Amino acid sequence: MAEIADLLGGPGRVTALVGGGGKTTLLHAIGALLGPKVILTTTTRMAASEVGNARLLLRPSPSELAANVALDNRPLLVWDHLDHSVANEPKGVGVRLDTPASWLELVDHVVVEADGSRGLPAKAPAPHEPALPEGPVDVVAVIGADALDRVIADQCHRPLRLAAVVGCSPFERLTPERAAVLLTHQRGALQGVPDGGSFTIAVTKVDDTSLPLVNRLVASIVERSPTTPVRLFQDMGRFA
Repeated sequence: MAEIADLLGGPGRVTALVGGGGKTTLLHAIGALLGPKVILTTTTRMAASEVGNARLLLRPSPSELAANVALDNRPLLVWDHLDHSVANEPKGVGVRLDTPASWLELVDHVVVEADGSRGLPAKAPAPHEPALPEGPVDVVAVIGADALDRVIADQCHRPLRLAAVVGCSPFERLTPERAAVLLTHQRGALQGVPDGGSFTIAVTKVDDTSLPLVNRLVASIVERSPTTPVRLFQDMGRFA
């Protein structure tokens, strides 16, 4: 299995997490690894309960942000504001696309959850997605192993778009081979990936049961895109 550090580029870069299955858990795992050397944020929305062990700041001024970096060993999580109009629980509203790169003066890394999947392990992006930040950006496309060999309409966000990208009905299964198409397609996980940045695929929630399917997925990705790194992660628990 991969190490969390395998998802990061060099210091002075923004890492954007897109796709489905485990982005928030990876975000906080990177935060736990880097502590005061990283700022975590989103350009979409996060549930108010998804703060994890980070220290939350809402629309901090530059001086407030600088004062809170390295205040203790925890990473910072920055949202623009809380939206209390949502029925079930408030949502943390993300920052502007031009904001995360400005924080690289203060920390080595900025990690951005740049996509939403409604808790589902796989997705295909709408035309306006993902919400990739500006600046020197590396993209990590995330898929949960629990999406593999499951019916697309049941287990995937934007199932009609996903089925169109992989060339089947939304009522068919997301085989590992179809998932590989999704992860290497310009209208799939590669949508919007900027030139000059790295692109990595992260497969989350890998266990002994899913490993044969994951191995087929990796083999198909290698066949389609031999230079794309693929990292496998076990279930790290919620915000582990």
